[in-house]
Amino acid sequence: MMIWVDADACPAAVKDILFRAADRTQVTLTLVANQAIPIPPSPYIRSVRVQKGFDVADHEIVARLAPGDLVITGDIPLAAEVLKQGGHALSPRGEAFSADTIGARLNMRDFLDTLRAGGIQTGGPGALKPKDIQAFANALDRFLARR
Repeated sequence: MMIWVDADACPAAVKDILFRAADRTQVTLTLVANQAIPIPPSPYIRSVRVQKGFDVADHEIVARLAPGDLVITGDIPLAAEVLKQGGHALSPRGEAFSADTIGARLNMRDFLDTLRAGGIQTGGPGALKPKDIQAFANALDRFLARR
């Protein structure tokens, strides 16, 4: 099992938790981004830099994903693809995406995109709070304990 991170938008606090977890559990962690991402020296942590472009990092993650791998992403279409390929997806806020809920999440995302295309301001997710970071750490620990 490997952990993949959609790293372009991943908060630093979440990356720090992932770095510690990779070393503690000796699970390979790979950050995928279209820019250089600083990583600590570790035999378990690496980064992959992809070309700039829409969803290039997402496509790279999907191409390398194996069933049972975990992907950290807030991108709902990427999470849906990960689940379809037998992987697991966890948001930086600690929400585990599942086959039972991903369809509704995709529908809501598409609905909000339609509203925005029509000029309606829908806002985005709020700033990451300490409780969100703790929820992520707890969800990651639960996932890693099951492996």
